[in-house]
Amino acid sequence: MTSHAVRLESAGAAVTVVSADRAVTDWSARYFGPWWKAAEVPPESICAGPVVLAEVDPDVYADASLAVTQAPHTSTVYAKAQTLVARDETAGVIRAVSPEEALAYRSEPAGANLMIFGRDTEPVATATARLAREVMRGMLLRDGWAILHASAVVQGGRTVLTFGQKGAGKTTTALALASQHRWGLLANDRVFVRPNDAESVDVLPWPSAAALGLGLLDALGWFEIARERLQGGESLHPTQDQRVTDALRGGRRKPLWENGKELKAQVFPDQFGHWFGVPLATSGEAAALVFPRVDAKATPAVTDEVRGLSDDDFMSGATEDRYPDIFELARVDGGGINESRHEVAHRLAALPHHSVVLDHDVTANARFLAKLVGLQPY
Repeated sequence: MTSHAVRLESAGAAVTVVSADRAVTDWSARYFGPWWKAAEVPPESICAGPVVLAEVDPDVYADASLAVTQAPHTSTVYAKAQTLVARDETAGVIRAVSPEEALAYRSEPAGANLMIFGRDTEPVATATARLAREVMRGMLLRDGWAILHASAVVQGGRTVLTFGQKGAGKTTTALALASQHRWGLLANDRVFVRPNDAESVDVLPWPSAAALGLGLLDALGWFEIARERLQGGESLHPTQDQRVTDALRGGRRKPLWENGKELKAQVFPDQFGHWFGVPLATSGEAAALVFPRVDAKATPAVTDEVRGLSDDDFMSGATEDRYPDIFELARVDGGGINESRHEVAHRLAALPHHSVVLDHDVTANARFLAKLVGLQPY
């Protein structure tokens, strides 16, 4: 049987995704793309290192599922799905099954190797990418990296980090600078950070789909681009609510809400470049911190609010409750080692901090922000 393989690499950490189903490896290639230097490699060249092996086969899934349910097991929620977990301490193997997703797993933590089995290609492809990212996260965390809840853009190697809770304007800030001045988009929601030998902080991307509201898409000038792409038969990330897809195809720009939560478009990482012309960056060094809030009636300006980093700005095992480390891929706190987090916080505290208010005018926001952080427009 012919196999396909894609290798992901960043900052010395690497994992290879292998599957006989080309759609599975293609999914990882487009999801991680230039952020984690995804590249197709000959399967026969894989001789060592962590591997995520994915197989789409209903019979193999059924056997793997049965092996879990017939063994002593516990139940938890993983990726929003009820998941049964069976541990064989003697063999060093963790098996799991998510019946509602028709996905089964086998993890060998000592070798950081993972197998995924399922009935259908798309669920297997999405789970494979998610767990390949978890393998990489574990390696980077154990190598001294920590994870910040921030967006990031890069210009000439200098990185602007933007902080705030959901809705504060992290995505607005990053995409204003990336779309208007072609600064490299490093991350939409979180980043890896680590102290470097130059007494500064290195920054790496956390690859993920980006959630963009219909109003922001329109303000960026991307609504019609997305609409034409969808009408031409292309698609956004499958986690996107069908009502958002229908609104985009129908040309309805009004934001969609449900129970106080905005329903947003889910953009694949590679679509930033292919659809919207936004370059992706692979690394940078922290240069400035921005703490925005968005007020449609305001004019972009500096505010007198004093804001600095807090523990809440770092991700942790507790904040990763959607993806608990049931396969023992991280084996450290989900946000990084305490010493690394403390040193990162200390060094970032010495950089310029900017508390700002932004409006819905992307061009005005980008012009103001570029001048504020001292990096000239492209």
